Amino acid sequence: MKNNILWIIFDSCRFDTFAAAKTPNISRIGQLEKRYAFASWTFPAHAVYLTGASPHKNPAGVFASEIYKKDFKRWSERLAIPDVSFQSFIPELSLPAFLRRQGYRTNALVSMPVLNQTTIINNHFDRYQLMEDFNHFDAILDELVFHDNTPSFYFINVGETHYPYALHGEAYDDRSILFGDHGVFRHSDDLGGDEVGGEGEDMTAAEKYFHVDRLQELKQKQVRNVEHLDGLFTKLYDLIPPNTWIIVTADHGELFGEGGLFGHGPVFHRKVFEIPYLEGKAPA
Repeated sequence: MKNNILWIIFDSCRFDTFAAAKTPNISRIGQLEKRYAFASWTFPAHAVYLTGASPHKNPAGVFASEIYKKDFKRWSERLAIPDVSFQSFIPELSLPAFLRRQGYRTNALVSMPVLNQTTIINNHFDRYQLMEDFNHFDAILDELVFHDNTPSFYFINVGETHYPYALHGEAYDDRSILFGDHGVFRHSDDLGGDEVGGEGEDMTAAEKYFHVDRLQELKQKQVRNVEHLDGLFTKLYDLIPPNTWIIVTADHGELFGEGGLFGHGPVFHRKVFEIPYLEGKAPA
């Protein structure tokens, strides 16, 4: 019997915040590893995963081609299908296309609008859905459906770990200098160096917002949100069949003041590429 596959991506979750969180439920899946993202932004990082490639270990003294071969062969264990290799994904180099040829029903449930269904990310999926709320993993779990005779693949993008790190129903400051979630396009032209405060203050909005204490508060909020998501994994385990393989990772990390930087995207820093990774068969 082929395994169902859940690939769960905690958007913007860096390795050390995940490692600092208490995750007794997620940890039942497998051993936590530090791995490295292929990109520092949501869209290209997800596009790489949909080729079938996993976040890498940054090995030294090896040929990249050998690493890719081993990575793609891992799909044999994940799917419970013999003799899977890199050649199995040719010509499309598409994980959902390969899985459809294996008889899978392919699903994507995404939280970030940059991954919306009109983009090229939506290719070879039987079902592709942008969630109504950017931070509602619980609602994503309600959309999971499994069939007795057809294995399922779910590609899931989770937004609680993305800026502004707000849980569903939790208030957050919509006046923040950065606009994440569903306001990212609407406010993209509004980001300037306007001064804030009263007479005599020369601090820009960005300088005031990115004060070191504020950045540490945001980092701790990401840790707490990982713990919130871990609590929902008890519900996940109740919903999925026993023959389900789960991958939990992130698309990229986040910067909380390192090098004078915040966030992710057109920046380069090691912390924006360090991400958590674990995988394994669903726990009993």
